[in-house]
Amino acid sequence: MWIFDGHNDVAMRLRESHGSSVAGFDREQPGLHTDLPRLRAGNVGAQFWSVYVPSSLAEPEAVTHTMEQIDVVYRLLAEYPQALEAAFTADDVERIVAAGRIASLIGIEGGHCLARSPGVLRAFARLGVRYVTLTHNHHTAWADSAAAPPAAGGLTAEGLAMVREMQRIGVLVDLSHVATGTMHAALDEAAAPVVFSHSGARAVTDHQRNVPDDVLERVPANGGVVQIPFVAYFVSAAALDWYHAAEAEWERLGLPPIGYDWPRAPRAGESSPPAARLADQASEPAFRPWLAANPRPDATVADVADHVEHVRAVAGVDHVGLGADFDGASELPVGLGDVAGYPNLLAELSGRGWSDDDLRKLAHRNVLRVMRETEQHATEPLWPSARRATAGDSPVPADETSLTA
Repeated sequence: MWIFDGHNDVAMRLRESHGSSVAGFDREQPGLHTDLPRLRAGNVGAQFWSVYVPSSLAEPEAVTHTMEQIDVVYRLLAEYPQALEAAFTADDVERIVAAGRIASLIGIEGGHCLARSPGVLRAFARLGVRYVTLTHNHHTAWADSAAAPPAAGGLTAEGLAMVREMQRIGVLVDLSHVATGTMHAALDEAAAPVVFSHSGARAVTDHQRNVPDDVLERVPANGGVVQIPFVAYFVSAAALDWYHAAEAEWERLGLPPIGYDWPRAPRAGESSPPAARLADQASEPAFRPWLAANPRPDATVADVADHVEHVRAVAGVDHVGLGADFDGASELPVGLGDVAGYPNLLAELSGRGWSDDDLRKLAHRNVLRVMRETEQHATEPLWPSARRATAGDSPVPADETSLTA
């Protein structure tokens, strides 16, 4: 049973830690959660590669960095054409999976990367971007993030227009990372299905990044899909409580700020919550006694399955999927530590009585349906294969069609 995962940040890792080199991706990379051998072991047939850049960047700079990360994805495809192929539509995904390759799609994580420009959005769509997450961990001028106190009350008029434009050109509206008010505002405006590319259920783990039940109850009417992440403190209440306690102890000790690269669980009143890398905490002598006395509780496959089952119970089995957040999370559940682990989750759910048909919906069918409905809704689709079809498959210059140059 093949997996269509909604969110993987390895492009960021390759750009920041490997100098944008894609060499060696066809063999195991111990410093990453993702490589080709483990993608095969995990039965991954389709992947949204996230092109995340920090939301703390100035927006014009974020546009440049996002372009560089899109380039990393396309260089991966060029280097490993026997394993990876660019996909833009649901039909592309099914054709590529049937051919034995991994269908590769691109999602932008954070509306800051658009720099308030519908033209930039359209340019990214022409490069093959198929979803945009409306915010990351800072507000944009037009949308509220979950990681800070509300500013816009959800979406401004500019934000509502951006949602309409995304759906007009066939770009999925992604509501992970956004405030609850933004979720509701987007659902009020959206005529095509939305996605939550990597969000859990807030009723199971009370993290602002997760989706509350009053939003889950609205997802069926929209037709969208909530793709469950594997991030420890998104899926495990015990892990989240421990993380808050660790941060509080660090601050109580008066220790200096440490390197931050992912947002930790935000606390009330914070405008831009950072995330401590636990490896840095463990290297601080003054903090080691607390760590020794308070070992971090493990998140488990069962924790992730609880989120899957809650979304099924509230929104229905047609509206749940998977978006692990590999290479974008520092702490993962036991048994789901890299992309080879998906079968462990399917086995857990099968043991809870899930039928093969329902597991296929979770694994790939639901997100394929959402893609198709979004494609059908688009009145000016801008993904590359749509532009070729509009032109009647007539020849166009190579720099317009080549995705691997």
